[in-house]
Amino acid sequence: MQFSLTDEQHLLSDSAAAFVRDHSSLKRIRALRDGRDTDGFSRPLWRDIAGLGWLGIQFAEADGGLGLGMKELALVLEEFGKGLMPEPLLSTLLLGGAAIQLGGSAAQRAAILPSLIGGARLLALAWQEANSRYDVSRVATRATAAEQGWRLRGEKRLVLDGHVADQLIVSARTSGDEAARDGITLFVVDRQASGVEVTRQSTLDGRNAAIVQFEGVAVSQADVVGSVDGGAALLDAVIDRATVGLCAEMLGGMEAAFSLTLDFLKTRQQFGVPIGSFQALKHRAANLFTEIELARSACLAAAMALDENHAQAAQFVSVAKARCSDAYMLAANEGVQMHGGIGMTDEHDIGFYLKHARSAELTFGDAAFHRERFAALEGY
Repeated sequence: MQFSLTDEQHLLSDSAAAFVRDHSSLKRIRALRDGRDTDGFSRPLWRDIAGLGWLGIQFAEADGGLGLGMKELALVLEEFGKGLMPEPLLSTLLLGGAAIQLGGSAAQRAAILPSLIGGARLLALAWQEANSRYDVSRVATRATAAEQGWRLRGEKRLVLDGHVADQLIVSARTSGDEAARDGITLFVVDRQASGVEVTRQSTLDGRNAAIVQFEGVAVSQADVVGSVDGGAALLDAVIDRATVGLCAEMLGGMEAAFSLTLDFLKTRQQFGVPIGSFQALKHRAANLFTEIELARSACLAAAMALDENHAQAAQFVSVAKARCSDAYMLAANEGVQMHGGIGMTDEHDIGFYLKHARSAELTFGDAAFHRERFAALEGY
């Protein structure tokens, strides 16, 4: 694997960094949270992101995209993570969009992806349910046979950006019992369809989610994504891609938290000298630097493994999520502690990273889950 960046990748990363610096200070994030914004993100900024072509990074040129890969998208998401940007890249590109990219028919890709890439369409993936705990196979939502299709009944939890999505990709059981691996099918459902009820939620870090209920929602054969009863494998692939994207965002967040902490160590004076001159704090800062660099390597390796269709891509993903979960929590916890009392106040920005670290750690599986998954994949 080639871990170094090409000139084009450096340019992409620098462009994303400049965009975040110029358009999204934490004052904007604070205002979105405190003002209970209807969308929870900026639609004009979303259109600007689309205009830069970043929504098409992972999609094939035949679908209107740039034909690049997860490594390039991870570079953009890393910079977005530094600014804690709430724009729905994860939900639209790497959850809903990836489901259409990997499992959609030619007609579905033609109908959905160009407008998604152009910034006019938002998608979300409705896959989690009560007590499912990261298991894509635990699906109680049912799709029962009806005239010319199916009827969906059930409830999905923590649907990221579900309140603004134009369409939902929904997992439902077309056969088998609630925990069976086989018998899961994915469907495209319009959020405004009859029988769909969306209740907005906010996560710990102020990000957007929703509870979505389905009461006899009609879907047809043309709405099936992938194959009937074969949705579990597609969901695994989609969640792995989204997990790597989240890891890149987490990497940016831990870097920003570390930067805030270093600035404080260099400027806060005690006993007439900067507290960063104290050896104990130097050691802790050095340990943070090491953990962040290890997380960076794991994240990039996972992105490249997906791009190369590596036989052990799933293992790379779990290693990345476990390392990024631990490293982000460490960077955020140490940041708050080394800031002292001010780090515990809402007025200081370091607390935003602690909340995001905790929320991201629990999304798509925490460190313990992914260590167990890695062990199982390796046959331990």
